[in-house]
Amino acid sequence: MQPGTHFAFGDHEEHGFVASFTSAMPAHLAHWFLEREQFEPVPETPGLYRLSEPERDGVRRTRQAVHDLRRHGYTVQADIRLDPAVPAGPAHPARPNGLQERRSRLAQAAASRTTQRSAPPTTSPPAVRPIPPKPTSTPTVHLTAVTGGRP
Repeated sequence: MQPGTHFAFGDHEEHGFVASFTSAMPAHLAHWFLEREQFEPVPETPGLYRLSEPERDGVRRTRQAVHDLRRHGYTVQADIRLDPAVPAGPAHPARPNGLQERRSRLAQAAASRTTQRSAPPTTSPPAVRPIPPKPTSTPTVHLTAVTGGRP
């Protein structure tokens, strides 16, 4: 382990994902940090912590713990597969599944004109709206006075 290292993370045959701290780190502070990162003390081995529920996305959670402790300024040594500074694995080559070709066809179809959205009709609406003729007589309205109301 490099001098000045505060934490070490790795795989353990019996306990799964484990973490420990070095003498460069106060024990109470290391315990506090590791518990916040969901590591619990291993009862029969003082100074060793195991990830709680390792079957629940253990690699990602351990990598996140390493990342968090480094972000806080601590020096952390981790196995290659648990180190977030190292890529998770080789990039998988893209298998041809026709998805790219289908997306390309859809994009071309969306960009082209369809028969459903054709050009507007070539006939133009009338320029002037006809006005109805004026009536020759004006209607007369007779109002009757209502009695018994206000003066």
